[in-house]
Amino acid sequence: MPRRGVSPGQGYPSSDREQDSDRSSEASSLGRLWMALGLALALALALPDCLVLWVPAEAHPLPAQSHPARLNRMLPQLRDTFGWWNFTCPFCKVLFTVIDIGLKQESSVAQVGSMAIKLCNLLKIAPPAVCQSAVQLFQGDMVEVWTRSVLSPTEACGLLLGSTCGHWDVFSSWNISLPAVPKPPPRPPSPPAPGAPVSRILFLTDLHWDHDYLEGADPDCVDPLCCRQGSGLPPTSRPGAGYWGEYSKCDLPLRTLESLLSGLGPAGPFDMVYWTGDIPAHNVWQQSRQDQLRALTTITALVRKFLGPVPVYPAVGNHESTPVNGFPPPFIEGNHSSSWLYEAMAKAWEPWLPAEALQTLRIGGFYALSPRPGLRLISLNMNFCSRENFWLLINSTDPAGQLQWLVRELQAAEDRGDKVHIIGHIPPGHCLKSWSWNYYRIVARYENTLAGQFFGHTHVDEFEVFYDEETLSRPLAVAFLAPSATTYIGLNPGYRVYQTDGDYPGSSHVVLDHETFILNLTQANTPGATPHWQRLYRARETYGLPNALPAAWHDLVYRMRGDTRLFQTFWFLYHKGHPPSEPCGPPCRLATLCAQLSARADSPALCRHLVPESPLDSHNLWPRPLFC
Repeated sequence: MPRRGVSPGQGYPSSDREQDSDRSSEASSLGRLWMALGLALALALALPDCLVLWVPAEAHPLPAQSHPARLNRMLPQLRDTFGWWNFTCPFCKVLFTVIDIGLKQESSVAQVGSMAIKLCNLLKIAPPAVCQSAVQLFQGDMVEVWTRSVLSPTEACGLLLGSTCGHWDVFSSWNISLPAVPKPPPRPPSPPAPGAPVSRILFLTDLHWDHDYLEGADPDCVDPLCCRQGSGLPPTSRPGAGYWGEYSKCDLPLRTLESLLSGLGPAGPFDMVYWTGDIPAHNVWQQSRQDQLRALTTITALVRKFLGPVPVYPAVGNHESTPVNGFPPPFIEGNHSSSWLYEAMAKAWEPWLPAEALQTLRIGGFYALSPRPGLRLISLNMNFCSRENFWLLINSTDPAGQLQWLVRELQAAEDRGDKVHIIGHIPPGHCLKSWSWNYYRIVARYENTLAGQFFGHTHVDEFEVFYDEETLSRPLAVAFLAPSATTYIGLNPGYRVYQTDGDYPGSSHVVLDHETFILNLTQANTPGATPHWQRLYRARETYGLPNALPAAWHDLVYRMRGDTRLFQTFWFLYHKGHPPSEPCGPPCRLATLCAQLSARADSPALCRHLVPESPLDSHNLWPRPLFC
């Protein structure tokens, strides 16, 4: 067959006729090459920007970095490296047809991995040692995804060469079905009567325990995670990692988490705990299943030890699995499935969850339960919406049927007259577009039933406002994004407490206020000091909010647009009292404010009123803050 668009000396046969044996051999070679390239690219996409690009603390918030944006940045490098300026559309389609044959014949994952390591180093995706370990960790799952994906030559070439050569629609649009039951007229909750019961909910997220944290180690090493065994010692001119944690790309020692949990007394008592995942550290290039299960059981036991009889309701984070972000939908069976993780979670969390919740947890990592009369709690597995979950290359349409299940739960709650809290790890505004837009639509439909949404993942203190779909102007819901326990990157350790309308007949169960607590590392790491967890702020008091309903948060964003001092207060608290040294200028401020309005992914119209008369393109304001 003709080999078009290949520069001389690239090692491919140039004859128009090839024997079957040569074709089979070449298919295997091409299969290995493209599998390796796919694995190298997948590592760049699957590993968070904060790991691949070594983003410093000063980089908050990051600009948009969707998969197409990252690929567009990398493709010129690839073409330069491989001499692909003559990589034509017909050749591309022939090549990917041959690849299909080669992948079916090639079973040597190790050979693919070896080539991927070379590509990872060549493209400077990560330091060499990280490339080596990460490829060896990811290669089995990535090869499985590649061979089971629905990529056709047209789709692949559309991605590599643009829309003139095909159409990349792996993450194509889809819609869930809503019941035919008409939506009730919107009914904003009434303020609770004076003296009505108030519930206090402890919210923990992104604990990121580093088993190998080492006081005195280099906090600015070359690896993606520092302050640990293997980080080396810092130069004599710089201090090493602090005893309780460090303002750098470091996670927490167990003693800091013990200090957090043992020092909760002044913030309590608590009626229940929402815990939204990310238990292991950020050493994602060298984690085994045994490591992840050790983190799960150790921290679960620690939480149970210090919180005793208080009910705890967890959600699954993106770091719970290994490889990181790897959460195959339930139709993936065998050793590649997530059953090893979900079964361990069900066993560890059985004292907190009823049988009905454990059943769906074992299947897909999500569940629903009734913690008290009139309130339904739904814990979502947000990895099924994740841009970094490479398993969704196979099929990203409502993975595990989770959103359709959510609709059934919400409709049943509406029929009963119950209110609903939703907890999850990744916020909806950070999800794949179709998943995010469908979720937004569900929230709008059940705005009377949804009383609260609680997420983590970004490590910073923020929120996302939802609007009516017709005008995108009426605030109807808000998702609270609580700050992390971990210091990663350059933050104080922290946690959140929500006050909600309490447990009584007719309660709205809405959030009334929230408080954030931190450990000031500068003070705690002073020689002879003891750790003191202190309240950083109260939301309503600090921001002058009349209440904690969606309209109040919408108004806050637009007040911050014109009030620099108010925004600087937000910026300080956004970073848990340890902001970066550089000021947040006008573009940074607009991007940050836009993020608070963007509960729906890839929807720049949500920020259109921030700069109504500015020549800036609102698409350029679409932010994706650092998340890990």
